[in-house]
Amino acid sequence: MTEILDFDVTRLPSPHTNDSHEAWRHTVRGFVTREIAPFVDEWDEAGVFPRDLHQKAAAVGLLGLGMPEEYGGVKDGIDVFHTIIASEELSRAGSGGLVAGLMTHGIGLPPILALGSDELKQRIAPSVLTGEKLIALCVTEPSGGSDVANVRTKAVREGNNYIVNGEKTFITTGCRADYLTVAVRTGGPDQKGAAGLSFLLIEANRNGVSRTRLKKMGWWMSDTASIHFDDVEVPIENLIGQENAGFAGIVTNFNMERLTMAAQAIAFTRVCIEDAAAWARERQTFGKPLAKHQVIRHKFSEMLRQVNASAAYLDNCAWRVSKGESPIADLSLLKVQATRTMEFCAREAMQILGGAGFMRGCRVERIYREVRVMAIGGGSEEIMNDLAARQMGL
Repeated sequence: MTEILDFDVTRLPSPHTNDSHEAWRHTVRGFVTREIAPFVDEWDEAGVFPRDLHQKAAAVGLLGLGMPEEYGGVKDGIDVFHTIIASEELSRAGSGGLVAGLMTHGIGLPPILALGSDELKQRIAPSVLTGEKLIALCVTEPSGGSDVANVRTKAVREGNNYIVNGEKTFITTGCRADYLTVAVRTGGPDQKGAAGLSFLLIEANRNGVSRTRLKKMGWWMSDTASIHFDDVEVPIENLIGQENAGFAGIVTNFNMERLTMAAQAIAFTRVCIEDAAAWARERQTFGKPLAKHQVIRHKFSEMLRQVNASAAYLDNCAWRVSKGESPIADLSLLKVQATRTMEFCAREAMQILGGAGFMRGCRVERIYREVRVMAIGGGSEEIMNDLAARQMGL
């Protein structure tokens, strides 16, 4: 390869993209260059990014991408590859916390759009898609993460309300969210596991809702919280879909989350390669550039080999999703493949950068800190591998 290894050169061409996708890439890249990249280090150190960034993202079409047009979204002519491009370009800034915090509506709103009543959709979706209101998905609990069928937060029907008690944790945008899409157990003692689960929309300012911000290894600028529900009264109109039928909504949400997380992980590997390559060309060791040492060149070859394999897998899975398929096994394995590639490349890039990579303000340093949350969030490697095996009938 004669080109300089940068973020674009390391992107495999896809037979499934066209001029519309490239125009969208140009739009998102311009937004990231203007509104995000210059401030990422500052926001990470501060532990927060400006709330009005959501409205700026809405203005360029990021929040409404693929969402129903009647609520302010843009769906006509949009496919899964537009979504992947958005994930890639946002990841170019080198902050998973930024992507997770800015795009949290992508997991909090879909259950409402898929299962909710027309009244609930109209009440919630428009203000979320303009960035005026923030929404968070609340599934994970202290007693279990990937085991979503083991939800213990209870919602008991009393007249025209549900009374909610329980706790959620590791909730992205949990402290800043105006709306909470909450998985609760509404079924009786005979309905265990996946049976008896429902979704409720809970306004975060209701009496009995309390929130605690959590300190994390990475994703510093992203607000992550534990949320307590103590006798919270929620009107029955806030039920999302049918009572005791919420598990299907949880599972459906996971497919797109895992696809976009894989796209982010692969984009982060390309950031690592770009920054390590720029350093290796300039850094002089033993009388020549670092990149002229064979052991370093081989590191780049191995990184690119793994990135290309992961990107090709992503492209295939996205194409199948665009055709209406739900390849659960491959989406699970794709997430494992992508995050393991991210872990390998973050390590190798850190080795190449040496002490410079250990310094704050370096994209590779931040990505290295965020490897574990990418490998665990949305379904851990162990859960993903087991889910794939079960899909194979094993």
